[in-house]
Amino acid sequence: MTIDPERLQAMQAFATRALSDDSLTFEPASADASFRSYWRATSAVQGGTWVVMNAPPGKESLGPWLDVARRLRAAGLNAPQVFADDAAQGFVLMSDLGSRTYLWELDQASADALYAPAFDSLLAMQTRVDTTGLEAYDGSKLVAELELFPTWFMQRHLGIKPGCAGWERIEAAFALLSDSALEQPTAFVHRDYHSRNLMIVPGQLPGIVDFQDAVVGPITYDLVSLLRDCYIEWPPERVYAWANQHRDRLVDKGVLNFGELRWKRWFDLMGLQRHLKVLGIFCRLWYRDGKAQYLNDLPLVLRYTLAVAEKNKDLADFASWLRKQVGDRDLTRPAAQRG
Repeated sequence: MTIDPERLQAMQAFATRALSDDSLTFEPASADASFRSYWRATSAVQGGTWVVMNAPPGKESLGPWLDVARRLRAAGLNAPQVFADDAAQGFVLMSDLGSRTYLWELDQASADALYAPAFDSLLAMQTRVDTTGLEAYDGSKLVAELELFPTWFMQRHLGIKPGCAGWERIEAAFALLSDSALEQPTAFVHRDYHSRNLMIVPGQLPGIVDFQDAVVGPITYDLVSLLRDCYIEWPPERVYAWANQHRDRLVDKGVLNFGELRWKRWFDLMGLQRHLKVLGIFCRLWYRDGKAQYLNDLPLVLRYTLAVAEKNKDLADFASWLRKQVGDRDLTRPAAQRG
């Protein structure tokens, strides 16, 4: 993680003033797929740690993050507590949720125990978070995200121009996925509710981070983000069992009154919308932003994409076309290295 020396100095001065503590030392905590970075401040005097968000003005806005953090904490969820912020400089001083992400501790043996509080938090987000004024995850936004797939994955990464027949397949798939998403009941949607954004905090609900893009949208979106995670894979039967357990809880809460078959279709197609978008995003993160590590996750995301599309009769033609276009390419290698 790199930061301009002058900006690092400004960030350190902000945290020092906010805590009235000259003993602070700083080390990188994490970075996300945006331009944000996070730094852990440790006090030799107070004996505690905090996290400072560095959100460069002009590239990242603090307003949405601060707004959603307040909403989550007001609903009893474990989002970071904000101690100080400076919107002009793009800094936030917040509580430290630690460094134990779900991704590194999930395995076959631990999954049920770790996911249980994650499902509790998800249910709370969907039933208790105030969504007044949040942007709607509407049809135009769904399709705009899907357009990342042909732009960055097909054309930039694979070097393929779909042609008329290809565009017809793509547009038909996009229409089907958008219609399915818009059929669903709506709720608060985190939009990146997965193993890299959930923190293990002993004795508390999971720490929730990277929530600044929250919207009001389809009720299966965060669930499929969690269970068809782009960074870790589970057997399909286990995924559907967890998904149905969550559906049952929504039914008990009076949020949902649809059966398992419709729920499964919504869940599958919502995941497909997300994964097509992510294929584009992961490629954009390399070609535009220089973050090559996300290319390593493309094979799993494509596997999810094809698995759902191929078993849906309305998407079989699109799936066959996509599989043929990808062929035997090594998706983890940038286009220039594949020659």
